[in-house]
Amino acid sequence: MTAEVVSVGTELLLGQIVDTHAPTMARILADCGISCTRRQTVGDNMERLVESLREALARADIVVTIGGLGPTADDITRDAIAATLGDELTPDSKMEEKLRKFFALRKLVWSDSLLRQADKPASARFVDNPNGTAPGLICEKGGKVVVALPGPKGEFNPMAAGPVREFLSRLQGGQVIHSRILRICGMGESHVEQVIRDLMDSENPTIAPYAHPSEVHLRLTARAPSIEAADLLIEPVHRQIKERLGEAVFGIDETTLEEAVIDLLRRQSATVSVAESMTGGGLGERLTSVEGASAAFVGGAITYQVDAKGVLLKVREETLRQFGPVSKETASEMARSIREKLGTTYGVSVTGNAGPSSDVGRKPVGLVYVGVADEAGCEVDEHQFRGQREDIRRRATQVALVALRKKLLSGQASRHPLP
Repeated sequence: MTAEVVSVGTELLLGQIVDTHAPTMARILADCGISCTRRQTVGDNMERLVESLREALARADIVVTIGGLGPTADDITRDAIAATLGDELTPDSKMEEKLRKFFALRKLVWSDSLLRQADKPASARFVDNPNGTAPGLICEKGGKVVVALPGPKGEFNPMAAGPVREFLSRLQGGQVIHSRILRICGMGESHVEQVIRDLMDSENPTIAPYAHPSEVHLRLTARAPSIEAADLLIEPVHRQIKERLGEAVFGIDETTLEEAVIDLLRRQSATVSVAESMTGGGLGERLTSVEGASAAFVGGAITYQVDAKGVLLKVREETLRQFGPVSKETASEMARSIREKLGTTYGVSVTGNAGPSSDVGRKPVGLVYVGVADEAGCEVDEHQFRGQREDIRRRATQVALVALRKKLLSGQASRHPLP
């Protein structure tokens, strides 16, 4: 059984609102064992909306619309559904009575335009909206299903996750489509695919890689009668991937790299401090976003200007003059200094040029140095990134976490607690 999601609203096309409901609906469909094969976005135009609905119904068994169920003239979804299905749009007296009571109870101003929300196509039944006035619709006709949901988040979420989800589950007969995400760092997407290429021929579960900045995610998806049964199908494939990729797999599903790093630090009774230049505190922010980070993260210094590196971190004037603030040598001194000052197991430094100009000591935009210091010394990695300023800064914090995790896994550093 297949489905399409049609998001309705000119504000979506103008970029004034980001459509977060369509992904939510796609996940609900998958949980109910229904494949979401396409998503469309169409503005508040009757002709184009009817055309989109007809195309969607020609391809899919189920069409879910989001938005356009309110009382104003541009709320045309129910009208378009009726036109698409060849239904009359007729008023429902019980829904009208419910709307009038709602407004009277709350002493709100009544407008006859509100009665539009009591109209429904002949093949439809209402879906109760406990948090608003616009009811949803479920239409079943000619072997096809159209589900219509309102746009406001407080109305959409409980309706989609409640009665609509229950209806879709019954419709599919108890099948689910369940996914597990394996998160990988330190390997590129093409390298990951090369290592597990033969496993990707599996049909149930399927394996699909997709790239993120300095990470690769593998989505393992199984179709089964229940989530538990799907997990049983996924588990042996998960084990094979883990055997091949080893420590490159740092987490599952929602686990972030910073969470994985803090977990390693805590399990090793180790601590970390950071010295940041171009990232302006971004690395520290990521680490401290993890609940319980204070058990491992001690603090840091933001030395954005060149002079601050000398004043706060005692980076030698000779180093700054000879090699510049964006250099392997400066990164090394920054990492060593912050570790010594705060008495931590590790010190991590980030310095580089995020752009947009290349006037930072005549170093190219995107050049980044990351240092990780421990009692044995300091290792510095050089990176050259492309992209916009914020992309480069985000990638810099990512590779710093990857470098710290690599050092933690190597087991070469001392494990002494903070003195």
